[in-house]
Amino acid sequence: MKKTVYITLGVLAVLLVLTFSMRTAMAQDLAKVSPDAKVLFENDRVRVLEVQHQPGGKEPMHTHPAYVAYSLTNSTAKTTFPDGKTVVKDRKAGSVTWGEPVTHSVENVGTTEFHMLLIELKK
Repeated sequence: MKKTVYITLGVLAVLLVLTFSMRTAMAQDLAKVSPDAKVLFENDRVRVLEVQHQPGGKEPMHTHPAYVAYSLTNSTAKTTFPDGKTVVKDRKAGSVTWGEPVTHSVENVGTTEFHMLLIELKK
């Protein structure tokens, strides 16, 4: 039941974001470079990914088009960009953020599971 609510909220976020969407191109695919990323839905306009990392879990360098991230858990993650710059962010369960196209790697540096939905825009 709880997972259904989260997926429903994610889909609603997609509908809101599609109103403001832009064209982007995909490069290195998170679903191909990380076993912790699972494609839940995909069509010619959008792709929804579920991403889970236990503490210490990492994603290799990859690229996203413009996206919306919906946090399913409280978590702390370190993002590293191609130039070596890093940012550590705390996310609260239920928070929604917008992301411009980006290339980065991500590591769960917290003590709790990192679990989120990513809604990537294709058009």
